[in-house]
Amino acid sequence: MYLAPFFAPEFHLSSEQIGILASVVAIAWAVSAFFFGALSDRFGRRPVLVPAIFLFSGLSWISGMVHNFGELLLVRALLGVAEGPCWAIITAIIEETSPPTRRGRNVGIVVSAAALVGLAAAPVLTTQVAARFGWRWAFFVAGIPGLVMGTLLWKFVREPDTGEAGGGHHGVARLSEYILILRFRNMWLSCIGASGFMCWLFLLNVFAPLYITEVRHEAPTTAGFLLGASGLGGFFLGFVLPAVSDRLGRKPVLLILAVLSAMVPLSLQVGGLYRFPWLLATILFLCNAGQAIAAMIIVLVPAETVPPQFSATAIGLATLVGEIMGATVAPIFGGAMAERFGLRMPLLMSAGGMAVLFVVALCLTESRGRNSALAEHR
Repeated sequence: MYLAPFFAPEFHLSSEQIGILASVVAIAWAVSAFFFGALSDRFGRRPVLVPAIFLFSGLSWISGMVHNFGELLLVRALLGVAEGPCWAIITAIIEETSPPTRRGRNVGIVVSAAALVGLAAAPVLTTQVAARFGWRWAFFVAGIPGLVMGTLLWKFVREPDTGEAGGGHHGVARLSEYILILRFRNMWLSCIGASGFMCWLFLLNVFAPLYITEVRHEAPTTAGFLLGASGLGGFFLGFVLPAVSDRLGRKPVLLILAVLSAMVPLSLQVGGLYRFPWLLATILFLCNAGQAIAAMIIVLVPAETVPPQFSATAIGLATLVGEIMGATVAPIFGGAMAERFGLRMPLLMSAGGMAVLFVVALCLTESRGRNSALAEHR
């Protein structure tokens, strides 16, 4: 989506069509994360994870070969199918192989790594490559890290041992056992909170580059710089704050993160800040807590709520609902609202997603330490 200012004019895309491009990836990602996450709960993590990584890396290359909106839409949908399992399975591996006192820290490290590369380096790298060599080459460059990391994961990552007798990855769980995860109140709240978070994330990532370039009339490279600073902040906060939640609890930290992250889309609308780009970049750096939120509301809270043999299923379900409501409906609706009221409206809607998360956090039962949520259920 950081490349939208480059390929949208070539394909004559409207804001609504750009929203659809984001949404088709989201819905494919969501369904895939839930389905293949459950599959990995039954048959193991590695057989699902490693092929998916190679597949989505190849599809990134194919994205640079399309010639119209329809082709791009199809390729991005397939990419979402391939990429969805990676999120659910990788985070499940970390959650189930970490001691309870270090679970937040370890999940935070892995999730924040996504921010360092995908949200900090990617906006700068892809926009610079696109400005010099064309947007198609940016897609080719983006596919290389996945091939490297797929090889490393295939060689070094071992199948986790959950220690669950009669269950776990190699047990044959009945469908009714998977449905039992819906009996946990925190599971429902996690799905709603994930929706608010995804609304914030996708509306920001899709429409902020367009708002900066079309409304504020800044260069695409400036948009890349500002959003890169925001992503770099997401890395540091995502690294630190889940670890803090190991001590203070998931609930109070989530409340703070929701308030902080709402400031990102709101700050972008303060016109005077664009005269001081380094100041605006600093604000975005200090307020983007998205990766910490993802680690907690989509991974830690659901996985700590359900029995351990269903952790990937729980993560996949929260991802599924969040992507459908916040990352599929919101960009399409946000694009339509942008057409009618201007590009400022999707950013206001993005801040509203954090308001939803704040209310959800107020209602959560503390999940730090798996036994607390399971005791409540019993």
